[in-house]
Amino acid sequence: MPNSPARQGTAIHDLASRLRRLPPSCGPVRLIGVDGHAGSGKSTFAGRLARALDGASVLHLDDIASHDELFEWTGRLLTQVIEPFSRGESAHYAPYDWHTRRFGPLRTLPPAPVVLVEGVGAGRRTLRPHLAALLWMELPHEESWTRGRQRDGEEQREFWAGWVRAERRHFAEDPSRPFADLLIRQSEKGYEMLPGPMKTVGPDQLLTHGDGPSAMC
Repeated sequence: MPNSPARQGTAIHDLASRLRRLPPSCGPVRLIGVDGHAGSGKSTFAGRLARALDGASVLHLDDIASHDELFEWTGRLLTQVIEPFSRGESAHYAPYDWHTRRFGPLRTLPPAPVVLVEGVGAGRRTLRPHLAALLWMELPHEESWTRGRQRDGEEQREFWAGWVRAERRHFAEDPSRPFADLLIRQSEKGYEMLPGPMKTVGPDQLLTHGDGPSAMC
């Protein structure tokens, strides 16, 4: 049977349903991390999952990081987002503008039932205690970085050289994948979702974006 758009969307909606049923992890919020190498498709997947969650908010870690703090942003995230959520309050953070190299005006993020945190380092050890689930984009780093370089163009070549060194160092010191609940692999038909090393979100079987409801039973 051909994979219709409705069938292709069934599994990701089933995942959304499972995430909604998880216990809150940060005050009233189910904080879901979407981690992976730069260029692995985190933003696209998080956007699709957010739509399946009826418009859940997505916090992009690119808004928290900066040129001077590619990975040294943990304190800012804890102070501006995690601590307010833990008190049941709205978060207020200043998104970084990568063109002007400045932090912008404060943005408000309410403590909704589900909030996605998307970006390299979303599963770092300091954040994991506050996550209800960690999803890892399963794409090798070289392939991810090639996709990222192609996306950003020649003008970002120097930035990417520095980024690759920083990302290698980060994951060598603070890996996320071993703690992932699901491994998300993009395919021609959508997404394959495999149980991760922690296996707390789904059953120990393949979950495929285009396979219909049986994959989550």
